[in-house]
Amino acid sequence: MHNIQVKRGKEKAILQRHPWVFSGALETPKKGIGQGEIVRLHDASKAFLAYGYYSGTSKITVRVLEWDEQVLVDEQWWVRKITESINRRVGSYLATATTACRLIHGEADFLPGLIVDFYAGYVAIQFNTAGVELQRVVILEALISILKPIAIVEKSDAHARTLEGLEIGEGLLYGSFPQEISITENELQFAINLADGQKSGYYVDQRDNRAHLATYAKNKTVLDCFSYTGGFGCYAKAAGATHVTAVDSSALATQAIQQNWELNGFGPTDLAVHTADCFEFLRTNAQQYDIVVLDPPKLAPTRSAIEKAQRAYKDVNRLGMEAVIPGGLLATFSCSASMDMQLFKQVIAWAALDAGREVQIIHQFCQPADHPIRSSFPESEYLKGLLCRVL
Repeated sequence: MHNIQVKRGKEKAILQRHPWVFSGALETPKKGIGQGEIVRLHDASKAFLAYGYYSGTSKITVRVLEWDEQVLVDEQWWVRKITESINRRVGSYLATATTACRLIHGEADFLPGLIVDFYAGYVAIQFNTAGVELQRVVILEALISILKPIAIVEKSDAHARTLEGLEIGEGLLYGSFPQEISITENELQFAINLADGQKSGYYVDQRDNRAHLATYAKNKTVLDCFSYTGGFGCYAKAAGATHVTAVDSSALATQAIQQNWELNGFGPTDLAVHTADCFEFLRTNAQQYDIVVLDPPKLAPTRSAIEKAQRAYKDVNRLGMEAVIPGGLLATFSCSASMDMQLFKQVIAWAALDAGREVQIIHQFCQPADHPIRSSFPESEYLKGLLCRVL
């Protein structure tokens, strides 16, 4: 095992259990360390700090796995961590009213680079780093043994794998699956296209937020922008919304919206679907709604993109506020980890000023319990949202 020295004064974050070690915190490592290989980190006095896996192509050079020098990071370690993560969901999710959830949430579940989602017997997995790629066989065997899934489908993040020097990973890894499967979420039905859908096929992280917003939807009109598979709109209709307008730039997504609408037995006249750029739709559509939902994709994938993303978030929220009837509601979200809640609130304030509207924040949205936030890893708090009354 290779030893890598952490620069003097740079060991604090590691001691505080942050799992990322950037290249600038390390002395020049020895040559010959393989991508994903387990390394031993030590301080300037050669005292042990942690074990982690190495990446020579990423700015995050080491992702820490274990802080106990006596614990061996071997196959049994990986199996134990996977089992513990899945067991933490038992009793909380996968009830009869909900058959989909996240089982492993990367660093927040002490398994950096690994994402596992469960959909009614089917598993979608992301091997996003060289470290977990190297453990692919061990991980798959553990999941098959524990979950006994019908199928496992890889939906790895292409951008993340490129940063790690890995080829794009997608496709069937185990079993077989139909073109579409169906899940239950809070007693609503949703069809999922595991092969062609974005990310892992469906965004389970908005489950609680969809349910909360639906409590305001009775006898209301709703505009759902960046609607993807139409979760917010379906929840709103089930709660008594009079009409839902759904907008997404993807034709595949807008087809899924209509399919999920029909799957839940809702009347076709109560839904209008537009395949369009949401920014352009908001600029050109003069209609106003009781509730407007803005759930855009990640606009700030890195910290370096945050300034540009602030402008985009301000623009779309200004347009969203203008589309809300006076006294109506705006539910707005950001899934960019580099955009914290304080900055997001500031962006909303700027948008309100530009829109000439007064805004009251009446609720803060966050990610659900199956997407835990690790206290030593604030970056795991990626999903944030605000429910605003627009006056």
